[in-house]
Amino acid sequence: MKKIRKILMIVVCILTTLVAVALVTKLTIQIFDTTVYADVGSFEDYSGGSDWGGSSWDSDWGSSWDDDYGSSSGIFIFGGGFGSLLFWIIIIVISIAVSKSSKKGQRNKEFYNRQMANNTVNLQALEVTQTQIENKIQVNDPAFNKEEFVAWSKNLFIKLQQAWTARDWSTIRTFETESLFEQHKNQLQGYINNNQINVMDRICVNYAHLYNYRIEGEKEILTIRLNSRMEDYIIDATTKQVLKGEKGLDKVNTYLLTFIRKNGVKTKPGTVEVNTTNCPNCGAPTQITSSGKCDYCGSVITTGDHSWVLSNLERENVRL
Repeated sequence: MKKIRKILMIVVCILTTLVAVALVTKLTIQIFDTTVYADVGSFEDYSGGSDWGGSSWDSDWGSSWDDDYGSSSGIFIFGGGFGSLLFWIIIIVISIAVSKSSKKGQRNKEFYNRQMANNTVNLQALEVTQTQIENKIQVNDPAFNKEEFVAWSKNLFIKLQQAWTARDWSTIRTFETESLFEQHKNQLQGYINNNQINVMDRICVNYAHLYNYRIEGEKEILTIRLNSRMEDYIIDATTKQVLKGEKGLDKVNTYLLTFIRKNGVKTKPGTVEVNTTNCPNCGAPTQITSSGKCDYCGSVITTGDHSWVLSNLERENVRL
């Protein structure tokens, strides 16, 4: 009988540990497996924390455990036939759990294989879509190249993050429309006024591709879908103390970057270099004024009349 009791105690301890691990794992997933938002434009709300409070944990697992299974009652699975019955129930439960776990592992393997097959199909469909978009643009702009434009948009996205962290939005003037530039500049000024720095670090673009293309009136509109990973947190500009967010935590998100240009504008050599300060109209090295004018030829170069400019930047609600 003592051996049986010891075995039962071991089994109960194992089950209790498994249940506790499962609950902790589930709570951990609920806490951390949430969509997080990052990027220039103050998408991130930095609302951390969770409802995993100590008091609720104690109330659920503290007094109830003592009341139901306290040794003082003398009825905890050691009451003769009841203990034997419970023992076999536990064995059956363990057997069922092992069987389900094995089946689940097989289902996970099958699901993974289906996902890999679906990803291959999706990549093929994506390439077809990109080629279709490229062909539409090349009807009036034969020099347009999808690989070059996607590479340019990825570099521009990184440049946006770097300028945001440096709190110097003037370096972005060439690449954004008037309205978007003013929106971002005002948001950035809010951080400056509060003596804060929104740090975007370890920036990595996982992928980007042509997503949509259309013509509306006199404007061509081209959207890039881009997925990135980066750190995003706020520090005090003086003390460098982290105020919001978490340093060292990478955040993954997907964005839509919408570019516009005047219908009929042709791709010019050298315009895919994101770091250039050359005027897309006259080609001269130039400083762009606050109104978006080239100080050499006087043309306004942020309207899309001479090259693609970023008109909108939005975060997708679903992380992919």
